[in-house]
Amino acid sequence: MPNVELNNGVTIPQVGFGVFQVPEGETQRTVEQALEAGYRHIDTAAAYYNEAEVGAAIKASGIPREDIFVTTKLRNGDHGAESALAAFETSRKAMGLDVVDLYLVHWPYPSADKYIETWKSFEKLYAEGAVRAIGVSNFLPQFLERLLAETDVVPAVNQIELHPTFQQTSTQDASRAAGIAVEAYSPLGQGKDLDAAAVTAAAERLGVTTGQVVLRWHVQQGTIVIPKSVTPARIASNLDLFSFELSDEDMGAVSALDTDERIGADPATAAFTQVRS
Repeated sequence: MPNVELNNGVTIPQVGFGVFQVPEGETQRTVEQALEAGYRHIDTAAAYYNEAEVGAAIKASGIPREDIFVTTKLRNGDHGAESALAAFETSRKAMGLDVVDLYLVHWPYPSADKYIETWKSFEKLYAEGAVRAIGVSNFLPQFLERLLAETDVVPAVNQIELHPTFQQTSTQDASRAAGIAVEAYSPLGQGKDLDAAAVTAAAERLGVTTGQVVLRWHVQQGTIVIPKSVTPARIASNLDLFSFELSDEDMGAVSALDTDERIGADPATAAFTQVRS
């Protein structure tokens, strides 16, 4: 499993396992299966309400803590200087971890206009060693520009919706220009990108799955990916990306699928507070 070196020298496994929308009560079992399959990078969030199950799976796995990279995220409703610090402690305790490997601002939540003060609390956590790296998620270029101008620590990661039909080129470019690693969530387009002719043709020729083709397209560009599945066979195949390579023609054909149509919320307007009812 190759690692990506972040801008502070910390390394992150390039392929991780995401637990967004893994059903409650199934997360621990699913994460245990992922760890058994060889994943060493688990991505969760306070808004997913499964941090405790992730922590339980890590403990049950018997794998040394230092061998597993764990990411979690701050929900919108916890933006603010003091509330961000309190939310981090809640997440850390839920997972049973002393140190979190990567802590992300889940959304910029611009209508609240607190992401700068929130980031300064993230900087405090980083300085204290409570987190090994801090980053953002869903930050468009305008949010990155302001964050870089008004704070001290450059985010290590920008986790964004990214898949063949929605490539966010301007956000990728702005992130990489600042030395921020790009991480793709919904890397398979929640399955809708897998039927494209460019993807199926490459899969048939290479004898791999369409999901492997798309994930390989990501990793060949240096992108970090966090596919999600609850099916053991697919959990394993999504990790098996390094026994084959896409040609330049394959890469170009998949890249040509961009339609600039997002699946998820628009970060410029997203205002939900991610609080369970």
